[in-house]
Amino acid sequence: MKVALTVNDFLRRAELVFPDRIAIVDDPDQPATSWDSITYGEMARRARAIAAGLDALGIAPGERVAMVSHNSARLLTAFFGVSGSGRILVPINFRLSAGEVDYIVQHCGARILMVDEDLSDDLESVACEMKWVIGDESDSQLMRFDVEPLEWEADEDATATINYTSGTTARPKGVQLTHRNVWLNASIFGWHLGVNDRDVYLHTLPQFHCNGWGMLYAVTGMGGRHVIQRKIDGAEILRRVEREGVTLMCCAPAVLKSILDAAVDWDGPIPGTGMTRIVVAGAAPPTSIIERCEIELGWEFVQIYGLTETTPVATLNRSHAEWDELDVGERASLLGRAGVPVIGSTIRVAHDGEVLVRGNMVMEGYWQQPEVTATVIAGGFFRTGDGGRIADDNHLVITDRKKDVINSGAENVSSLEVEDVIFSHPEIAEVAVIGIPDEKWGEAVLALVVTVPGSTLDEAAVIAWARDRLAHYKAPKRVEFRDELARTATGKLQKFKLREPYWAGFERRIN
Repeated sequence: MKVALTVNDFLRRAELVFPDRIAIVDDPDQPATSWDSITYGEMARRARAIAAGLDALGIAPGERVAMVSHNSARLLTAFFGVSGSGRILVPINFRLSAGEVDYIVQHCGARILMVDEDLSDDLESVACEMKWVIGDESDSQLMRFDVEPLEWEADEDATATINYTSGTTARPKGVQLTHRNVWLNASIFGWHLGVNDRDVYLHTLPQFHCNGWGMLYAVTGMGGRHVIQRKIDGAEILRRVEREGVTLMCCAPAVLKSILDAAVDWDGPIPGTGMTRIVVAGAAPPTSIIERCEIELGWEFVQIYGLTETTPVATLNRSHAEWDELDVGERASLLGRAGVPVIGSTIRVAHDGEVLVRGNMVMEGYWQQPEVTATVIAGGFFRTGDGGRIADDNHLVITDRKKDVINSGAENVSSLEVEDVIFSHPEIAEVAVIGIPDEKWGEAVLALVVTVPGSTLDEAAVIAWARDRLAHYKAPKRVEFRDELARTATGKLQKFKLREPYWAGFERRIN
């Protein structure tokens, strides 16, 4: 017997086993009316109400529903109400500019767009057939409690979500993740982490970010409690760990650093000691940060590696029983690697050093871009664009980024996209954008600029130009002016040579 694997399986089990258990503790500081605390029975009822509302609005299975939202109970429930009824959820990065959001909405062909109230003014110019502010307005327009939703003929190969990611093109690409992709990623990730019904999961990771890495499905399926955190602050994370009994969270290295900084001034024992595990990805944090996580917080550090295109978990590094007797420094050094393949994943390193991934979690493809898809999925493997090597104990070590992508605070930044924006300034003749090491963000965006004769541009003006046209995290943190940018005989920029001085002394060319 073969039964389709869909996201419904996770919420259906939670409602069956734990209907009266608290499922979600919403952030009390939502700009819209907070959902406060709701049970799994109520969460499932609201997910069905979303599906029934989409029926009434004439949104057919396969059509797209977009949301631009900070972490919220509404967004979490939409992952089940929208995708679980056969429609495609498009969770959009809330840091993007109006122009970037508009491109995504138009490119994916969304018929509905829901916007966080705090972002509604900034995104006023973004057009969509049906557009609502998230809160009472979206609830009244979307949710129908008076009828049952139509039955969806479940298909595990149907697209569940489209997640837009920056990469080697100037425009973001829509990663199609199927129900099978997200089901297997969530189940395997949860298996490796030992997710169980006693877990309390703090949403420190943006839910739009590859569907919260799949943890929102895994925790739901096991009946764990979701604690929503809207704005990230190290001290507030510690307060919620103490108040809610948080046992698990996922985040970028910069968030872990903010927790460690807040712990220095924490009055009393650190909450979560010996109980909380924290999963980090985006780039490996320095060994000293991993050491401090164990020594100062008493939390278990776990690292994963992957991309949105791999749903995302391709490898996982969690301390082995054999490492228990090692001193904290040795253990931190071992945990600083990307890890070993998760169950069902195969990792290879090509002859040119590029890391290749094969497995059921690799995406269906890029939305409406078959030619681009064919360049990254070939020969049965996905080309990650990262350089790496396999250590003697089969752990993957990421050493370089082969594509022109900068990872800043766990967000991918296309250097080409930033270059296009900066080059549009009338006083700029040439530009090259590269990533350089940064203690807080992992990598910072640096623009190397050649101006036209007579220009009076300064660093602040170039940064402001970019910030007016891009999400702020994509804008350069620094600008350096050059008389010329060295090129090959054919006129091509060699960015690895431009990066080299900034990475001198670093073992790896990725931070």
